[in-house]
Amino acid sequence: MLTVRDLTLHYGHSQILNGISLDAALGQVTCVMGTNGVGKTSLMKAISGTHPRTGGEVTLDGRTIGRLRAHDLARLGVGYVPQGREIFPLLTVEENLETGFACLPKSEHGIPAEIYDLFPVLKEMKHRNGGDLSGGQQQQLAIARALITRPKLLLLDEPTEGIQPNIIQQIGNVIRQLRDRGDMAIVLVEQYFDFACALADRVVVLKRGAVTMQGAIGDIPREDLLKAVTV
Repeated sequence: MLTVRDLTLHYGHSQILNGISLDAALGQVTCVMGTNGVGKTSLMKAISGTHPRTGGEVTLDGRTIGRLRAHDLARLGVGYVPQGREIFPLLTVEENLETGFACLPKSEHGIPAEIYDLFPVLKEMKHRNGGDLSGGQQQQLAIARALITRPKLLLLDEPTEGIQPNIIQQIGNVIRQLRDRGDMAIVLVEQYFDFACALADRVVVLKRGAVTMQGAIGDIPREDLLKAVTV
């Protein structure tokens, strides 16, 4: 579904990503790991189109894409859940979900029942403002909003950050369900080591903006992976 080759990214004169290459397949979770400041979020921004990459090639579902903007990539099937959630605090839960309609044809402007099956709390609170939800509930809302766009590629940036343990477990279960459907590739940026290892089919380790290790989770000794992603 996703192929990235030799991707580079700059902020001004500073080079943040140095020749990143990775693959993400349908029905798999590809987990991007590493310590703080190694370029994980920048990679997600480059793939999602929220920050233009400097160089390299990105192929989505067999199509080489240029430097498309985020809303164009959303129409092609890229769903992005950014770090920090970025829900609309003064809109209701239902209205937040409806913002995902922007990249869909009018005939698909409806909230699928599956959304509330995956996140029952959102149905209970659909008339409450997003800003009134807890951090964990806002994270569920952010993921649900991305799913409204019917993504083929789902990018999740630190979905467990600042979330209570019971919600982390629920989010993990949702990611498994989405993976097991087999019609979506998931790229997960995650620092919670046990959570990442439990979900990952493949791992990509970054250090100083470059890939230092990648492969199937079962092919990399756990001790080596832990050493590579800790300070």
